[in-house]
Amino acid sequence: MYSILTTEGRAKRAQLETVHGTIQTPVFMNVGTAAAIKGAVSTEDLEGIKTQVELSNTYHLHVRPGDEIIKKLGGLHKFMSWNKPILTDSGGFQVFSLASLRRIKEEGVYFHSHVDGRKIFMGPEESMRIQSNLASTIAMAFDECPSSVADRHYVETSVTRTARWLERCKAEMNRLNGLEDTINRKQLLFGINQGAVYDDIRIDHARRISEMECDGYALGGLAVGESHEEMYHIIEETVPYLPKDKPTYLMGVGTPANILEAVERGVDFFDCVYPTRNGRHGHLYTNHGRINLFNARYELDERPIEEGCNCPACRRYSRAYIRHLLKSKEMLGMRLCVLHNLYFYNTMMEEIRDALDRGGFAAYKRYKLDGLRQSGENGTEI
Repeated sequence: MYSILTTEGRAKRAQLETVHGTIQTPVFMNVGTAAAIKGAVSTEDLEGIKTQVELSNTYHLHVRPGDEIIKKLGGLHKFMSWNKPILTDSGGFQVFSLASLRRIKEEGVYFHSHVDGRKIFMGPEESMRIQSNLASTIAMAFDECPSSVADRHYVETSVTRTARWLERCKAEMNRLNGLEDTINRKQLLFGINQGAVYDDIRIDHARRISEMECDGYALGGLAVGESHEEMYHIIEETVPYLPKDKPTYLMGVGTPANILEAVERGVDFFDCVYPTRNGRHGHLYTNHGRINLFNARYELDERPIEEGCNCPACRRYSRAYIRHLLKSKEMLGMRLCVLHNLYFYNTMMEEIRDALDRGGFAAYKRYKLDGLRQSGENGTEI
């Protein structure tokens, strides 16, 4: 059950009750594509850095180790030793990211595995069966993510097919949740809105999928090449046509500034690889902008990454030491940076929820953005 607790303009403070616990929103889902957060981050670590939801990928887990193996081991929660909510991406994004390795048909998509080249077929039914085997809390519908620069005719054809695929996903999910051997018979299904940067296609698709009564709705196909301004415009135009009494999820977004702007426009679920990917390369988020620990200026810097931060890295280690670890290619350096960045994101979401609770989100957003623009490196905004 999804309940809106308070609103400020279009911004929502809500909660989603699931079989694996209640998710407080707005929420940032920590990305563990192959059932692990890149950077040697353990499940115990996730519990200690305020993680509410872990996100894994259907395609990658189907390829390795195999969803049937995970089902035999009791599902993804037991496999990972994680007892909070998990969202699984459907594999639809790989239709976009593995463009050179796939063919799209009405029945589904034919892939060549990026691991060993073997042929793989995935359609709506297959994606639902894989996600049911994984037994995630929230399953995403199978869709195609068209390029933001695709021509109008291609996008219209793609979006119409994605709507048909959602109908098939919903029917298969209902069937699977009725089977005795299904691990999570209360698995939720989120539909995905597509349409590239065409307002009218986005709105028409939002109207159509809203009638299908999914458990939540996502905006897909953004942050894939369009400008921030185009993305904000699409969010602003599309969200009003998605059900107000269901969660709204912006897939694959984004920077702290992107998240603040999207919360203001009515989004309450987010995920992105930025905090982990940037962390592994020594790029760290702070309330005063982003810093690069590879910069020589930190060689003798005895301060933590950020004064006042309570993450595992900042509680104990200096910038100078973590920089040394990174330069020496010690895994601990990468791990500490990833932990800091995820803690920063999760704490920011906590602050957003607190601001909405007290009716002060607009002021918080201004304050946060002012700080984020004060880059410690070169004045570049995050």
